[in-house]
Amino acid sequence: MKYKLTFLFFSVFFSTINKTSAQQNFHSYSSETILGDTISLSNFYGKKVMVVNTASFCGYTPQFAQLEQLYLQYQSNNFEIIGFPCNNFGNQDPNSDSLINEFCTNTYNVTFQMMSRVDIVVGDTLPVYKWLQRSDLNGVQDVSVSWNFNKFLIDENGKMMAYFPSSVKPDSEAILSYLK
Repeated sequence: MKYKLTFLFFSVFFSTINKTSAQQNFHSYSSETILGDTISLSNFYGKKVMVVNTASFCGYTPQFAQLEQLYLQYQSNNFEIIGFPCNNFGNQDPNSDSLINEFCTNTYNVTFQMMSRVDIVVGDTLPVYKWLQRSDLNGVQDVSVSWNFNKFLIDENGKMMAYFPSSVKPDSEAILSYLK
């Protein structure tokens, strides 16, 4: 009996270690920018990050202005915003990366990091978006992105801290309290 309990303890202990060590964080990934460069998300180590799936022709598109204001206000406090344009919901961002970039820059003066347009809801989504949406990868929660302007908050060490749906504005008290 004593040996069975010891074996059980070590089996549970080592399976926990293997699960934890296999779990990646936000900084484990790379992605293509809207200008076509590949960047490692480890470049954001030591910074709080908000990841947002954006769209140029959505009822929530005016959130670009709030996102930019938030970015300008908190960037000196090691805060970054990364926008991932997405056309999965209502065909609301059908244009090329260059046209999306032009729209964001000219209409909303966006200066935070914009990435190349991605698919979010299909099985072959960008690995970092799989990580954001699956608790078995992010270690926090399952999230089903079902519209544009979903917000994910990532801490300085690359751990997912919070998720907010489209209706939560970037300057909401819940998000601001995280940044302060």
